[in-house]
Amino acid sequence: MGAGKTTLGRQLARRLDKRFVDADHELEGRLGVTIPTIFEIEGEAGFRDREEAIIDELTQMSGVVLATGGGAVLRAPSRARLKENGTVLYLHAEPETLWQRLRNSKHRPMLQAADPRNRLVELYKLRDPLYREVATHVIESDRDAVIRFVRWLDQEPCAEC
Repeated sequence: MGAGKTTLGRQLARRLDKRFVDADHELEGRLGVTIPTIFEIEGEAGFRDREEAIIDELTQMSGVVLATGGGAVLRAPSRARLKENGTVLYLHAEPETLWQRLRNSKHRPMLQAADPRNRLVELYKLRDPLYREVATHVIESDRDAVIRFVRWLDQEPCAEC
């Protein structure tokens, strides 16, 4: 959440001549409602069920760059599918960086808490080890690191991507 998955995913897909797919947008399009609405109606567990199903489907596709929602790694089957079916980039950002990016956002269900800044810290502590378990590469999501990564892509063919 707030690491730049959609922005970098689109750039990566363009450079690799692949189709970009955002799992959250795909889910919203199919259901005709927003992620916050799904959370409101079905709760987090219901949303995670739907997320797991869409990740199962999308990881079976070829020729795509897939951006998942920030909590996609919470379920072991989703982690396994991501790891088995592609190259996984973890866009790492410290909680304070994410807070600076997200502090004015009103449409993030996971930040609807009494102390959203502390909630980001809690989410980071829970999710960071899971992201690292799945990741083929860890990339810092600051501007300079992303620029270096894109330049590397321009120089190095990515046969397994």
